[in-house]
Amino acid sequence: MDRLISCEFNMDNACVELKFADGSMIAIDTIAVENEVADNMYQRSELDWLIYNKPLEYAQLVFGGDLERFVQGVSEHQLMD
Repeated sequence: MDRLISCEFNMDNACVELKFADGSMIAIDTIAVENEVADNMYQRSELDWLIYNKPLEYAQLVFGGDLERFVQGVSEHQLMD
């Protein structure tokens, strides 16, 4: 696994798939990750946006161990009175 050739979200199995030049592949189960990391719908929404729009950055956060810190930075939206 030396050179990444593609990274995309597969809607059929809800995984971010990373494919490497040597033919190997890593699939990140996004549902399992969300269940472990996200506590509310706002955090899940931010993760979903990242998965659909920037799957490589999502994978980097997962493998770097920074996903929890990313999610903790999400603020809850509240209506103003």
